[in-house]
Amino acid sequence: MATAFVAEHRGQFSVRAMCRCLRIQLSEFYAWLQVPLSNRAMEDKRRTKMLLNAWTDSGKVYGYRKLHDDLLELGESICPNRVARLAQLAGIKAQICYKRRPGSYGGKPSVVVDNTLDRQFDVEAPDRVWVTDITYIRTQEGFAYLAVVNDLYSRRVIGWSTQSRQTTDIVLQALLMAVWRRKPMAKVLIHSDQGSQFTRIDWAAFLRAHNLEHSMSRRENCHDNAVAESFFNLLKRERIRRRTYRTREEARQDVFDYIEMFYNPKHKHARNGMLSPVEFERRQKMRHEGV
Repeated sequence: MATAFVAEHRGQFSVRAMCRCLRIQLSEFYAWLQVPLSNRAMEDKRRTKMLLNAWTDSGKVYGYRKLHDDLLELGESICPNRVARLAQLAGIKAQICYKRRPGSYGGKPSVVVDNTLDRQFDVEAPDRVWVTDITYIRTQEGFAYLAVVNDLYSRRVIGWSTQSRQTTDIVLQALLMAVWRRKPMAKVLIHSDQGSQFTRIDWAAFLRAHNLEHSMSRRENCHDNAVAESFFNLLKRERIRRRTYRTREEARQDVFDYIEMFYNPKHKHARNGMLSPVEFERRQKMRHEGV
């Protein structure tokens, strides 16, 4: 496989240098070039092209596990280990996560409610439990703040909003979008952290007016709102940290593209059986209706 690697990359690097690093004799490499490819090598070459196409379609963020699922969907019979080997030889890598710096965030909240959710993140039906949170996006004209609302059932982003200030209005706008889109018929539990945006009178009034019950994380415990945190980590490593935004509007447009055009309709979730949030909800609805 080392000779195959040299052949695959000889347009990018010196053949002599690669052979030296991989401890291959130049004569051995050129003799190998004269030998017709085996059936297995031809299969590897074909599948490597498929992997590169699937990786590019994901925005170059998928790792070998999700790429393996893509190949299975295309009718390929291939084991995960072989996909991992081909991905490594082709230079395909999952986007690596960035850790949040340790420290204290925010002051003491004015109102605290019980942690009713209590990390029960597996929900059996849509619009039973939503989670919400806020993050920031760096742009050349200053920070843009993003609030999202996720449905725990499918992990779908059902509401979001961006603004230049981190006020209660930004979370109310995201929650209003969620209520407008989903129109829940029964009471919904909405979980947040203890940020000041979630302790204001107008936030509490909105919840009462729309039959929403508030649940709140324990202080300085990000694991209590792990699903929202996980989405932000995904968004930042797959999109935000791969871009430089000149304006807040440019950042907002890219967030729209990520959430509405990629994450909700296309992004595979292991919890959803490697289905996107939209496809998972669609199939579950068909199954319950007996279609």
